[in-house]
Amino acid sequence: MGRGAASGDTPRAGRLRHLSRRLTGKATEAPVPAAASAVRKDLSDGTVATPWARVSARLRPDNVSLRMQERLRERRSADRRLAMIRWSKRLSIAGAVAAAVWITLMSPIVAFDAGEVEANGFGTVVDPADVDAIVAAYDGEALATLNTSHLENQLTDLVGVASAQVEKVWPQGLRVTLTPSEPVAAVPAEDGGYRLVNEEGEQVSESEEAPGDLPVITVPVGEEHERILTGVLAVVEEIPAELRESVEGIEAQTEDTIHFTLRDGPQVEWGSGEDSHLKAQVLETLLGSKEAKNATLIDVSAPTFPTVTQ
Repeated sequence: MGRGAASGDTPRAGRLRHLSRRLTGKATEAPVPAAASAVRKDLSDGTVATPWARVSARLRPDNVSLRMQERLRERRSADRRLAMIRWSKRLSIAGAVAAAVWITLMSPIVAFDAGEVEANGFGTVVDPADVDAIVAAYDGEALATLNTSHLENQLTDLVGVASAQVEKVWPQGLRVTLTPSEPVAAVPAEDGGYRLVNEEGEQVSESEEAPGDLPVITVPVGEEHERILTGVLAVVEEIPAELRESVEGIEAQTEDTIHFTLRDGPQVEWGSGEDSHLKAQVLETLLGSKEAKNATLIDVSAPTFPTVTQ
């Protein structure tokens, strides 16, 4: 039974064994597919040709495209042009500034010309030649750096100049305006002649003869009597200009005994220097009245009670 069964099963079992061997053999001989993570060897340079490696290779500087290189060259060229433009502008500005400085400080175009001076205000005392001599010392100096304050001080030091103003007149000139210190009275000099003094008692000129348009002041001489002279000059300053020209001489032995004589007119008793402005108004009114036509003395020492003596 056993053999029959064995023999009976032989053909079928044999076929199964044969099929199994065939399948097993094919499975063994079939090539194994590569895994998804497998990589390929780049035979040209020996590197692993992964996807990222291929991208990196394309991005390396030695593999930059010609178009990219051209763009880089154009960018560098544009940067150089912009830099040149900026430096050109800076050099142009620096050149313009240097030219302006040279023209202002060194060019004869804006150098002071002593012949281009406009001066006025000399009055009756200031000598124009003295002013010209001071101004001429600055001839040829750059007008921009000319020290007008120093020039004004020099002009003020001149006899007869109370103050001076100097203005620059471009491109080469100056405008000089003087405020003269005019004499208001004449004081007899010890060695003869007369000293012409201003309202502050400073001598601004001299004359050999008594001037016809200034009062002659006669006061005691000496430093101890300077207050008398100052008081008399204050009175002269208060007298109206038109009336002042009619004053022939003023005398005073003290500060309270000032009196003067009018040309072709009466003597005037003034008294002290107090209320001089009111006294001048009263005197001017009385001189225009009928009572003063034949008067020999007008007393305004008490201006609220003036008297007229025939």
